[in-house]
Amino acid sequence: MKNIIIITLSLLTSSQLRAQENKFLSDFVERLENSRKYLLLVADMMPEEKYDYKVTPESLSFSENLMHIGFALDWHSQSLLGGREARVYQTDTIFKPANKTKDEMMVRIDQTFSEAIKLLQEFDANKLDDHLDYFGLERSKRQISMLLADHITHHRGQMLVAMRLNGLTPPRYVLYQ
Repeated sequence: MKNIIIITLSLLTSSQLRAQENKFLSDFVERLENSRKYLLLVADMMPEEKYDYKVTPESLSFSENLMHIGFALDWHSQSLLGGREARVYQTDTIFKPANKTKDEMMVRIDQTFSEAIKLLQEFDANKLDDHLDYFGLERSKRQISMLLADHITHHRGQMLVAMRLNGLTPPRYVLYQ
């Protein structure tokens, strides 16, 4: 009887942990969906003729920030979480704004979010505790996900400053993105 109780408790605890992991993934997917909507609003509100605007000479331009978000989203999701070989930022053309219209950049960003969300919806929650080298630091795939969200927010914030400096009022902030 004692063994049955221990096995039952072990199975319950294991099931609860899996449910928590799946909840993390579903919460994170919701966050990415909201982040996508807000980022696309920001990108749409900036006039195309201002896409090359830089807050300072050493800053990324509005379009470079937008496409850098896409590159990082692709790298964190597809390469770090999904295991696909990483693109090389210096030679990549998919996520460089050169020769791309505003609409083309927005389509690329939207598609990249869709790909990341699909990967996360199919992601094995048991792998969230797998660890990777992240710029010399050991980080779990769960931490990689959170770093991705921070990175999007960081560069989107730079885009919002560019909008303000061009006399534009960014879209109202929506929580949980």
